[in-house]
Amino acid sequence: MAHSQQTVALAPASEPRKTSTGGLSPQRERLVKQLILERLGDSLEVTELASACSLSRSHFSRAFKCSTGLSPQDWIRTQRIARAKLLIQHTNHSLTQISLECGFCDQAHFCHIFTRSEGINPFAWRCQVMKNR
Repeated sequence: MAHSQQTVALAPASEPRKTSTGGLSPQRERLVKQLILERLGDSLEVTELASACSLSRSHFSRAFKCSTGLSPQDWIRTQRIARAKLLIQHTNHSLTQISLECGFCDQAHFCHIFTRSEGINPFAWRCQVMKNR
């Protein structure tokens, strides 16, 4: 996938946002989201993200959720599913390849998370997408 696509947030524009104070600054939010998207296929620790923002793990987690409406892990999971959906739609990669490229530890975990998120397993979702083309 082209690098320019990796640095664009894949979450919908209407992602939940809290209006209370105490969130990340816009610069820190941009920085951490870019870091996540650049390393989406890797194992990401909240401690690493917090360190990139020069914040403690707990302060970062609260501020991130305040800014985005999602915990860091939920936001990462959302981005991984969004990237997986793009790969399912636009490539012929196996679900195993897609799961690993999107940062899931294995295909079983990917299928579980995808099904919980989308209400349908990734194979069936691929079949639906291909049928609707």
